[in-house]
Amino acid sequence: MNKAAIYGQSYAITSEKEIKILLNVLEKNKIDFYIESEFYNLLIENKVLEDIYKSFVSFNDLDNSFDIMLTIGGDGTFLRSATHIRDLNIPILGINTGRLGFLAIVPKDVIEESLELVLNGEYKIQERTLLSVRTEPETPEFSELNFALNEVTIAKKNTTSMIGVKTNLNNEYLTNYWADGLIISTPTGSTGYSLSCNGPVILPDSKNIVITPIAPHNLNARPMVISDETKIQLEVDSREKSYLISLDSRVTTVPKDTKIFIEKTAFTIKSILPKNQSFLKTLRSKLLWGEDIRNKTNI
Repeated sequence: MNKAAIYGQSYAITSEKEIKILLNVLEKNKIDFYIESEFYNLLIENKVLEDIYKSFVSFNDLDNSFDIMLTIGGDGTFLRSATHIRDLNIPILGINTGRLGFLAIVPKDVIEESLELVLNGEYKIQERTLLSVRTEPETPEFSELNFALNEVTIAKKNTTSMIGVKTNLNNEYLTNYWADGLIISTPTGSTGYSLSCNGPVILPDSKNIVITPIAPHNLNARPMVISDETKIQLEVDSREKSYLISLDSRVTTVPKDTKIFIEKTAFTIKSILPKNQSFLKTLRSKLLWGEDIRNKTNI
């Protein structure tokens, strides 16, 4: 491993100790690294860094010469870093200095140990499916970044009334969900918004998509697991003239006659799993905390 990119967000500047540990490990191992420019400027302004480092601005500054993207923050930081990676196949290692850590899987107390494992080749790559979105008429906000790593969400706007989301799978009618909205989630996103709406947890390497209604009026409307080869078409019926579409944290308003077409992208995001970490270990510590407490207290 010779070249790395580093990405963070504003709240990560409070993690001065962790940032310095990361940079020290990279410098000690003679790794050439570049820090995302906005994050770098914040670090300089807040006197977290004193030395001058190289930086990058956007997707256009990255290429296949980079061996790794390192994110500092929480899962939201990891998600945003994917908009810089896109289809470049640069694997991402998330260092968790935020709250959630299903993507940012490295706890801040084992940063050096985890990085050394990665540098020594002691890690696995998890391929994470993304969803691409196309709309008719076209939505300019999604013309370039038309993909989501966690979920695509359809939601009502400026109304207390429900919306109807007519749903077709592979050109066959499924149902019309009357709800506050609908979540189309990848396995990665199954531990996010979908989970809070009673959706199932799906392991990252599962070849599935989850359809989860948000506060459905239909008593028999339940989350549904489908193949990730399925092509999904959605049409919205609303009393309002518009509704919301979000791709992860990127949200826009569209007219209510907009049709939505969702399918798996042709590329994946590669997440790095050091030997000392696992998805199930993270799942136990983040969601099944009662089990961990019993184990620690020998109950």
